[in-house]
Amino acid sequence: MLFWTLTAALVAVIALLFALALWRGGADAAALPDAAKDLGLYRDQLKGVEADLARGVITPEEGERLRVEISRRLLEADRAAKDGQAGSRAPQGATVAVAVTMLALLGGSVWIYQWLGAPGFADQPLSARMAESNAAYDARPSQADAEATAAEIRGPLPTPDPQYAELMAKLRQAVTDRPDDTVGHDLLARNEALLGNFHEAWVTQQKLIALKGDAATADDLAMQAEYMIGATGGVITPEIEAVLEDTLRKDPGNGTALYYMGLMMAQLNRPDRTFDIWSALLERGPEYAPWIAPIRRTINELAWFAGQEDYVAPVAQAVGPTAADLAAAAGLAPEARVAVLDASTQALMSKMAMSGGTADEWARLIRALKLLGDDQRADAIWAEAQQVFAERPVDLAMIAAAATGEETAPALAGPTAEDMAAAASLSAEEQSSFIDSMVARLSDRLETEGGSGAEWAQLFNALGTLGRIDEAKEKWAAAQIALADKPGDLAQARAAAQAAGAVE
Repeated sequence: MLFWTLTAALVAVIALLFALALWRGGADAAALPDAAKDLGLYRDQLKGVEADLARGVITPEEGERLRVEISRRLLEADRAAKDGQAGSRAPQGATVAVAVTMLALLGGSVWIYQWLGAPGFADQPLSARMAESNAAYDARPSQADAEATAAEIRGPLPTPDPQYAELMAKLRQAVTDRPDDTVGHDLLARNEALLGNFHEAWVTQQKLIALKGDAATADDLAMQAEYMIGATGGVITPEIEAVLEDTLRKDPGNGTALYYMGLMMAQLNRPDRTFDIWSALLERGPEYAPWIAPIRRTINELAWFAGQEDYVAPVAQAVGPTAADLAAAAGLAPEARVAVLDASTQALMSKMAMSGGTADEWARLIRALKLLGDDQRADAIWAEAQQVFAERPVDLAMIAAAATGEETAPALAGPTAEDMAAAASLSAEEQSSFIDSMVARLSDRLETEGGSGAEWAQLFNALGTLGRIDEAKEKWAAAQIALADKPGDLAQARAAAQAAGAVE
């Protein structure tokens, strides 16, 4: 009420000031214009001339001359005063138009605020928001209530394939017949979740954890929490929070539990707490972890709500073997290839299984599997890629080149074999000048036309070999801009820049 009282008073005062300005026409009613002052002065002079004639101070001829001169000035002053009064008052039509416009602006401002603003919205100091968050925390629904609400919203589950349904019936019966079988409970929980039966999944997982006792891992508990969250449609209930806390007691760094604790804070309107948890997870990685993709999608908006307006998310790191790794591994013995590629290839497979991948990642995975001798899996992935990228011929051509072994190395702008052969006959000074010109040519082309991560890596390798670290640092700044939307190429360039001393 106080807000509207002050607003109405302010509008009234502004309207009154405008009205007075229009009515008075900008004139100062307390002061006469100069022409009006002169009228009084000239009238006094005429009276003085008559008095001087009566006393004989001036002759009749002088008196007549003075009367004529003063009368002339009096007429001019009277004309000027009338002109000033007419010019100080605006035409009536213009005054009405300005008044109507003024009222429309003032009234329209109130209407627009009613439409776009938040009239009646109370102030929310930090203490009130904290109290609201605490109240929401205490008012969370139980697991049973949240599951009932989620089931009502979701509706009936789709009917499974008859053959799969028959297998599930046999698996359920087997677990009933062998209640101490941990493997059976694990399989049943996973398959119930695949069918969308999340309640049955988390109950079975809970039994599995009880069977394992002290041998139950943090991942077992985190899996139970995920099944429970699936059953509630994403709501973090007190029962789920308790499981997450048990998970973190076993493994304080468990990414799944930390992600869902951050989600709980977001549901309680505590973006500051969520940001603290999720930004740390994003910084830690790995990039293929299932929680990284959803965090990346929301972290910038979340930072704004948390008051971290200057936050910059870490650059996404490439997962799996790079093109340079694959090229180097191609010349190694089969046993050495496994040592070099196996771990990074498995990481790339995990990432793609959880969140998909780009055409470049599909191509690198297929080529890595072929280098590891796993042609059967590489062919299966190629068959899947033909379906996924059926409507993207350019991407499919890249993956096909990896699958058929027809890849060609990108042409780099550095010295060619012919260049090196020609340099062999030069003096040491000439060779140094020649190398500098080759590096300059590559650098100029990358900055003007752009290039791949391998080309930027070649530049950093050359600058590092030449000891031109300061120049490498400048080029690294340019590379980050040029490759900002190509995380795989940026990671390849970063590795070379680090080796050259351009990145701390």
